[in-house]
Amino acid sequence: MKEISPFALGATLYMPATRSDILDVVYGRKLAELRSLVVCLEDAVAEIDVETALSNLQLLLQAIDQQGGRPQAGPLLFVRPRDAAMATRLNDWALMKHVDGFVVPKLTLHNLTAWEHAVTNPQLFLMPTLETADVYNPGAMVELGQALKANLDQRIIALRIGGNDLMGCLGLRRNPLTTLYNTPMSYVIPMLAGIMGAQGFALTAPVCEQLESPDLLREELELDIAHGLVGKTAIHPCQISIIQETLRVSLDDLNSAKLIVNDVAPAVFRHNDAMCEPATHFKWALNILERAKWHGVKPADAAGAEQPMRLAEAMR
Repeated sequence: MKEISPFALGATLYMPATRSDILDVVYGRKLAELRSLVVCLEDAVAEIDVETALSNLQLLLQAIDQQGGRPQAGPLLFVRPRDAAMATRLNDWALMKHVDGFVVPKLTLHNLTAWEHAVTNPQLFLMPTLETADVYNPGAMVELGQALKANLDQRIIALRIGGNDLMGCLGLRRNPLTTLYNTPMSYVIPMLAGIMGAQGFALTAPVCEQLESPDLLREELELDIAHGLVGKTAIHPCQISIIQETLRVSLDDLNSAKLIVNDVAPAVFRHNDAMCEPATHFKWALNILERAKWHGVKPADAAGAEQPMRLAEAMR
């Protein structure tokens, strides 16, 4: 089975399966910068449109098949089934070979077995979404994480945090002037980052639903990154470039990471007026290098650009 880095997800755009332009996105004729795409058969599709959406998905996959498969440089492609029963139906489609995996909606410990039985195709990765009331219970999240590790560990790319649904559990909607971190998500996101992150799962960030507030999106993204989240759901194409740009790594972080993973790095050293301790910071450094691989490095500010530095100099 191939591997997919969670850092490859970047900005993830959901598109209703009823849309007629999905093939153009898959082939980069539209939204060429998009890194990952989810064709949604769940919340974005009304009940009366489900069969039409399924037919449209089948036509999409047939068109991809007729063109010899997806382009190598195109976005990752996922499908979000409505429930485990629909996933069972899709699992047996031969054309699912053109899909990277399923986004699992509203995963809980109680429906996990149903999803395990539904998605038996070993080539399909999974991205479960945490968006139900039991997400507020740390004990339930410990149990869910353990169950996922036991049965599906190698197939899970990342866990997705469904911020709007989680707010909806409390009858809340964010203030349009503040980030999610000024809501009860300020408890949920750090808790999930700790509990699920400590078990080895990558997590992606919820949408920012304010389309006319790019500065708010950037502020929220910085907080997402500070909590170790590896990508973010885009609610509209106008958010894609902002997400991709913010996910780029600073030159300072890149240089620090390279020094930390160096084979001759001492146990503790100083770099740019900060203590570096490879035994503690090694995993952080690997994540920085992986993020830089997929998203690149932010251009250095001309006034504050670093001078080239040899490893020995940095460790003095």
